[in-house]
Amino acid sequence: MAVRELRRLPRPHRFDVYIAVGGLLGGLLLAAVGLSTRPAKDPITLFDGPWPVLVPLVVLAGCELLRRTAPRAALLTGTVAVSADVLTQGSLATVLMFTDVMYAAVLYGPLASARRIQWITGLLTVAGTLVPFAVWRTPEALLIGVVVGVVAYAPAATGWIVRDHRDAAEAARLRAEQTALLAEMDRAQAVTSERARMARELHDMVANHLSAIAIHSTAALSIDDPATSRQALQTIRENSVEGLAEMRRLIGILRDGGGDREPAAIPTLDGLAALVDGARANGLDVGLDDGSADGPDDDHGPVPTPVELAAYRIVQESLTNALKHACPGRVTVRLARRDGVLDVRVSSPYGHRDGPRAPGSGAGLVGMRERAALLGGTFAAGPDGESWTVRAALPLTEPSSEES
Repeated sequence: MAVRELRRLPRPHRFDVYIAVGGLLGGLLLAAVGLSTRPAKDPITLFDGPWPVLVPLVVLAGCELLRRTAPRAALLTGTVAVSADVLTQGSLATVLMFTDVMYAAVLYGPLASARRIQWITGLLTVAGTLVPFAVWRTPEALLIGVVVGVVAYAPAATGWIVRDHRDAAEAARLRAEQTALLAEMDRAQAVTSERARMARELHDMVANHLSAIAIHSTAALSIDDPATSRQALQTIRENSVEGLAEMRRLIGILRDGGGDREPAAIPTLDGLAALVDGARANGLDVGLDDGSADGPDDDHGPVPTPVELAAYRIVQESLTNALKHACPGRVTVRLARRDGVLDVRVSSPYGHRDGPRAPGSGAGLVGMRERAALLGGTFAAGPDGESWTVRAALPLTEPSSEES
């Protein structure tokens, strides 16, 4: 492992260079003034004199250069060097640099190595305390364990504590980044959802008026009859005024978030009769069967507000499409409640139309399908024999995503 680390080493960190140079200069100064950790005549000293201590000193200074880039190799080499230092008079600088290499090995090395170093230094400290005392039976023998603990276990434990705090801080930073990312994703999703909702509302409320204007203006231009033209212009004026009022209200809400404006009442199923009357005024032959004769509200409770809004908008858009595309004939609107579902069905004559038509973009069908999907319902639209039928099944339970 240590050899593999040495094969591809990056440049030493600047702080590591400072430590190595400072340790080396400090050791040279101590050797020059003759300060050492043991006297010259110590029994375990094999190499007397102040200069043999320079070899372990230089090796440990080199290990300091690798403390961050190759911590395991630095620790193994430093262990050999500090063991050799025991055979000399010893240098305090060598011992201090070894403690730093031990600390760095736990802090910067792999997690598995850091754990092993903790166990090994702890066992060495216990052994260094008990074995000499058992052999010599003197209290002074306990100092060996103290020295081993200070030189080996204490730096390893300090490195582990610092590493634990560093990892905790990194984990907290990652959590904060993930939280910020999720918040940004939620914000973007909310903006997209709100834009889609506003697009549906704008289309449903204004498209009906604009479609009527397009149909009646085409009729006024194509039919040379003053009475018919006057009636068409009257209808055009009514729809343009109503459409302009809706546009101003929506623009005001978008511009200042609503401000002090009174919110518009949310359409309900009670307004279907007025909606059908407006379609008749625009020239459609419409019949409404809302199931009120059966008293569904008495049997099953009120319809949830989001379901009422979705049903109203689907009927509104279906009548708008019938005004633009349907052949002459009866348009029927039916609402029924069965098995916890509100069934909405709008049928209009289907086939070739000779009269004026208003262009369509298909956004209406997309909006109706989205409304049904948001409530967990189903939607279908297409030819059904000689009729074009729009069908929507809206669950009457609480929806998971409500429109306001």
